[in-house]
Order: sequence, then C-alpha cells, then structure tokens
Amino acid sequence: MEFRIIALDMDGTLLDAAGQIPDSFWPVLEELRSRGVAVAPASGRQLATLRAIFPGDTFIAENGTCVFHEGEVVSTTLLDAATVHSVIDAAAGLDMDLVVCTPTVAHHLPGISAATEAELAKYYHSRQETEDLHSVTDVIKLAGFTTGDAEREIYPALLDAAPDANVVVSGAHWVDIMAAGAGKGRALTALAEAMGVGKHQIAAFGDYLNDLELLQAAGTAWAMENAHPDIKAIAHHIAPPNTEAGVVTVLRDLLRQ
Repeated sequence: MEFRIIALDMDGTLLDAAGQIPDSFWPVLEELRSRGVAVAPASGRQLATLRAIFPGDTFIAENGTCVFHEGEVVSTTLLDAATVHSVIDAAAGLDMDLVVCTPTVAHHLPGISAATEAELAKYYHSRQETEDLHSVTDVIKLAGFTTGDAEREIYPALLDAAPDANVVVSGAHWVDIMAAGAGKGRALTALAEAMGVGKHQIAAFGDYLNDLELLQAAGTAWAMENAHPDIKAIAHHIAPPNTEAGVVTVLRDLLRQ
C-alpha cells in the first residue's frame, strides 16, 4: 500500500443505494488505519453529519470549505458577504430552497417543502430555521436544492448571481456555492501539505461534478461506474458502482498488492 491519504466522496461513492456505509467497509477501514493510512471522507455534507456517521479524526466537509483534523477545525473558507446576499436574493425567484451554511449550523427559511426537509435530515444534522437569511454571518457555503434538474434549472441563475464564486453542481438536485478557489481539491492539497504527504501518495474516489478537483488533486483517481461522464473522463481508473460497494472492492485489491 503506497498511499498515505485516501479521500472518499460519500453520496454516490462510498454510500450504497440506501445512503448507508456498506458493512463490508469497516474491516477494510480498520486494516488501512493499521497500516498508517488516513481515510478522509470528502463530502458536501456538513461536518456534524460526517462525524455522526463516520468514526475518525480527518474530514473534508462542506465541499472543502471546512477541514477537520486531529480533533479541531483547521481550515474554513468564508464566502464574501456580497455574494451571499446576491444568491439569497436570486434564490427567492427560483423553484428551490436555499441552505446557508456556517461551520457549525445550517440555516434555512421556515416552511420548507417536505422534499427539502427529507434532504436536510440526511445532510445537515445541525440546522435551524432563520427568518432572515441575510442576517447569517461566517458563511462557508450556500446550497440550493430543487426537486427538478439542478444542472439545467437552477445552476445557470445561481452562476449569474455569484460570478466570482465557485459554483458547482453537487448532485442531481443540488448546487453548491463556495468562495473562488475553495473546493475539495484545495482542501485535500492543504491536508496533504499539513501531513507531509506527496501527491503520489494520495488516492481519491468520486462520482459527481463537485469531485472533479478532488480527483485532480490526487495522484491516483477512481471514478465510480455510476459517475458523471465528466468525472469518468479525468479519472485514472473506474471503480464498480456504489450500489455494488465499488470502493470496498478497490480498497481490498489495493491492500492485497
């Protein structure tokens, strides 16, 4: 095993069709850690949510805008206030619900749809209703959810509202907005530098457009069989789909080498 860091996207990558970590992953994780490999979830999910579902001390949360290592938040990347206000205003005219994320709490308006409520229950364990989203400070990410096609229906308008930010389609129904330069790739590079790890010692797995820079930051990158075509195009390898525990299959093979 030549890798020192293995970064794993969660939804559509490590998690199965039911949104759960496969039982077969846990002994693989134990073996990797026994060999000194840091296994880091790298997700659009909130830090509180990741810590609730994944035992560990290294996390790349909120699409890289919040990095946690060895018991503390070691990096946050704030959005500028003008971008935050512009997106909040734009979201009011779109068929979507907006989540305004700080390192510890996700804020949303009262009266969200049942579909949004179900999504937030999965991704944001620490959240609160806030009447005026403009009042939220220390914003690290904005997340827009639509029941329609996010890439076609809300991405163009959000990109127009935040031309100087990093706007990415993070799922079929989600668009995330971070500060320019922020993202999973930048976070992974910073983590590797802090640990004294070279790019050739990093592996990463992903499936969607917000994983593009994550895979590019790794010396060896796997796209899932179920991945977006643009992610498959830049990956070094293709892993079996998440519905077949593809990450576990690849990691087992690596451990045998």
